[in-house]
Amino acid sequence: MSERKPLLEVDNVTLRFGGVVALDKVDFTLYEGEILGLIGPNGAGKTTCFNAMTGVYMPTDGAIRFRGQQISGKKRHKITKMGIARTFQNIRLFPEMTALENVQVGADAHNRGSVPSAMLRLPRFWQEERRGIKRAEELLEFVGIKGRTHELARNLPYGDQRRLEIARALATDPTLLCLDEPAAGFNPAEKVALLELIRKIRDSGVTVLLIEHDMRLVMGVTDRIVVLEFGKKIAEGTPAEVRDNPKVVAAYLGVPDAA
Repeated sequence: MSERKPLLEVDNVTLRFGGVVALDKVDFTLYEGEILGLIGPNGAGKTTCFNAMTGVYMPTDGAIRFRGQQISGKKRHKITKMGIARTFQNIRLFPEMTALENVQVGADAHNRGSVPSAMLRLPRFWQEERRGIKRAEELLEFVGIKGRTHELARNLPYGDQRRLEIARALATDPTLLCLDEPAAGFNPAEKVALLELIRKIRDSGVTVLLIEHDMRLVMGVTDRIVVLEFGKKIAEGTPAEVRDNPKVVAAYLGVPDAA
């Protein structure tokens, strides 16, 4: 393998809420072109870590860098424009908008048209509108729900709503896509299809950071895994290394850790 380039660096990040330490000196690096799993028992701090990376929370200590640039404390929309997109545990779509319109909202993150050009319907506005529609249609096909283009988001089956949220995140043209439990509520066949989609996203040039409870999916799709417990990193390595790590076994099974 050629020399890997760091894309995202989480450098000794601590996050406190009053007397509660949600993240305790968490430290890991995500490299370009890989699929990294972030796992751990409930309450381990996985989503909190996502929130710190995407501007929801400001770390108490430590730093988060994206392409070498400090992003800790930046506004969420600025982090999105830098190239980080995410999905959520609980689906956050616009239910009364069509699938196409939901994805167009993501594409609007990079529109450069001014308010006057939009109000006056100037040529630049229509050019961006056409580009946004074309991109949205391409992404709906990419995630496998092209046939749902003009259906309202609230009418889509649950699995298609998950795919739609991924399409909307991809519409922001990210370098890094953070998926927060994308397989939640999926049946076995849908999980297999999701695994293939995640690989397809990575193969398209987008690096992936994945939070997921389904260990079969995590072990089957990731290149490396970082394990959190009670806000601390307890293990990091390949799927095989993590699977056989006594600390990880203890964290998930609740047995004493003799290591």
